Amino acid sequence: MRVPFFAVACLLLSVSAHADAPRTFSEAKKVAWRLYAPQSTEFYCGCKYNGNKVDLAGCGYVPRKNASRAKRIEWEHIVPAWQIGHQRQCWQNGGRKNCSRNDAIYQRAEADLHNLVPSIGEVNGDRSNFSFGWLPEQRGQYGSCLTQVDFKAKKVMPRPSIRGMIARTYFYMSKQYNLKLSRQDRQLYEAWNKTYPPQPWERQRNQRVACVMGHGNPFVGPVNLSACG
Repeated sequence: MRVPFFAVACLLLSVSAHADAPRTFSEAKKVAWRLYAPQSTEFYCGCKYNGNKVDLAGCGYVPRKNASRAKRIEWEHIVPAWQIGHQRQCWQNGGRKNCSRNDAIYQRAEADLHNLVPSIGEVNGDRSNFSFGWLPEQRGQYGSCLTQVDFKAKKVMPRPSIRGMIARTYFYMSKQYNLKLSRQDRQLYEAWNKTYPPQPWERQRNQRVACVMGHGNPFVGPVNLSACG
C-alpha cells in the first residue's frame, strides 16, 4: 500500500522527547523540515519531493495556473490560520499579524506540528482558508491529483487517503484550542473518521510529532514518549 504522504524513512535529525515545542509558525516550519524525510511525499496530491522541489511529472500533476508555485513545497495548516484566529479577539483587532505577536494561545495553535503538513505550493494557495467538503467528482483540475477546489463554493474535496487524517486533526485542534466546529463540519468529519481509520503511516507520524510536541493526537491513537530519542 502506498504511503499517502509521510515517508517512513529515518528522521533527518534525531528529536528528543523533551524538546520544546516550536513557539512560532516560523520555528514550526524549520522543525517540520527535520521531521520529514529529505525525500518524502506531499499531502494533497501524493507527489514526491526532494528538498523543496516537487516531482510533478512523477505524479502526473499539471499546474492549474501557477507553474512556478507548483514546483515548490510549502507548509500548510490543515485547520487554516484564519479559522484558528477569527474566533479570537486578537484577529478582530489586527488580523493574523496581531494574533501572531500578541496572543499566546494563537501562537501555540499556529505552531502546532500536528496541524502542519507539506503541500504543493499551488494547491496550498488555492485551498486558501476554504473549508473541506464533498464536491461533484471532476478529474483533471491538477492533472492526476485527486484533490479538487471549488472556488465559487469555497470548498475543497481532498483525496480519499487523507480525509481521515484531516478529520482527526480538526477534532484535535478543536479540543486542544477550544475551536468551535459547525454542526455540518462535525458530522462530515465524524463520517470521514469512521470511513477512513488511521493507517500505519498516520500513527508513525503521530508518534514522531509527539516526540517534539510532548503529546500526540489522541484521535489518532496512543503514543509512547519514552521511545523518543
